[in-house]
Amino acid sequence: MHLLVIGGSDGGISAALRARELDPDVEVTVVLADAYPNFSICGIPYYVAGDVTDWRDLAHRNRVDIESLGIELLTDTTVRNLDTGAHRVSGTGPGGTEVVIRYDRLVVATGAVPTRPPIGGLDRLGSADGVHLLHTMADAHAVMDTLGRRDVSSAVVVGAGYIGVEMAEALTTRGITVSQWEVLPEVLPTLDPELGRLVAAELGAHGVRVETATRVTGIGRAGRMDARGGALAVRGTRTVSGEDVEERADLVLVVTGVVPDVALAAGAGIAVTAGGAIAVDRSMATSAPDVFAAGDCVVTHHVLVGETYLPLGTTAHKQGRVAGENALGGDRRFAGSLGTQVVKVFDVVAARTGLRDHEATAAGFRPRTTASAADDHKAYYPGARPVHVRTTGDEVTGRLLGVQMVGAIPTAVAKRIDTAATAIFCGLRVDQLGDLDLSYTPPLGSPWDVLQAAAHSWATPTGGAPRSP
Repeated sequence: MHLLVIGGSDGGISAALRARELDPDVEVTVVLADAYPNFSICGIPYYVAGDVTDWRDLAHRNRVDIESLGIELLTDTTVRNLDTGAHRVSGTGPGGTEVVIRYDRLVVATGAVPTRPPIGGLDRLGSADGVHLLHTMADAHAVMDTLGRRDVSSAVVVGAGYIGVEMAEALTTRGITVSQWEVLPEVLPTLDPELGRLVAAELGAHGVRVETATRVTGIGRAGRMDARGGALAVRGTRTVSGEDVEERADLVLVVTGVVPDVALAAGAGIAVTAGGAIAVDRSMATSAPDVFAAGDCVVTHHVLVGETYLPLGTTAHKQGRVAGENALGGDRRFAGSLGTQVVKVFDVVAARTGLRDHEATAAGFRPRTTASAADDHKAYYPGARPVHVRTTGDEVTGRLLGVQMVGAIPTAVAKRIDTAATAIFCGLRVDQLGDLDLSYTPPLGSPWDVLQAAAHSWATPTGGAPRSP
């Protein structure tokens, strides 16, 4: 049995590792287009900030670790053609050498590629000019090269999603003056605007100039330096007023999301969904015989809405593990995702799981969302801080559908959102959160946890004692 894996990031390496766990005799080959197998792309902002001093530390496992498990790594090798009938792939290796590999089972884990928004000049400018996209370790090295060889005192970050706000913090930590431009009305558009405004306030408190509801229309060389400084000119239009704006910067970072990389699979005739991701079932099998797929290139089964697309590292790890097991003849199923996410922005943490109100409506629920705030622990113990919560439940069944939170770092937002994710995954009603036997001691919590207080608020929208739906 020869298992071939195309892609050396979360989904691909997880598939390879699971196969070797189950059968030490299976031959496993992982092919990747770059030289960075099993690196944490999520850690790049912390490398740029200087929190991680050596980029090699971003590897979940280094090459020696992976190969010691009996996995063959073919780095700097690009697969260009896939023949599912002949069970064969071909491409180019280091130095342009031709590579042909036969397989018995295949896992496609080609990941995603960054979106290139329709910004004038973006296709003409690159890292040599100080304009960067950020998605791979090579991209991270290019950013660090710019920071090392140029006197960068100002930067514009285009996009205010998770990577965008993390990079705004990273560049600010390096002493760079940062502006963050976002086309939508608030930063972190994955949260409700009420919570996004809290994150924007935190960015502003640390010197980041937040420019929301502004569409970037062009990036160009600024020409002669003047009092405004900066070698690059970023131009945009405010979406509400129509006013044109321009800002000078030494570095521009465009981080506006990703799209699944399906060119290889689609070229081989493997089914792709209307949304542009590889179609897989819960076993991670594709439409082609003996071909599985996992990670940011495939559709995601969502526990509440069914088929969607959620490119998350945690999801890729789980899907890869399922694909690796089933490629060896197993019968495992991907249990599903809730899109549980968390991000640190300077001194606050924002998190979400499940559905927001409009997402729940689109999925056929009749949602209601309430806002609440409660201290992370008893107020009489020093250091208590509020956690702001938005709770979404179904009016008909009372089922918990989603939770969003923002709080200071010590308030354990990440672990509290995990409790909410567990409750949604298990199908609990909102009022049943109050029945959970959660821990309590005054320095760390309250008899009613933040999440339970939020559930009470949802169950009693007009005040009074908690009620069941």
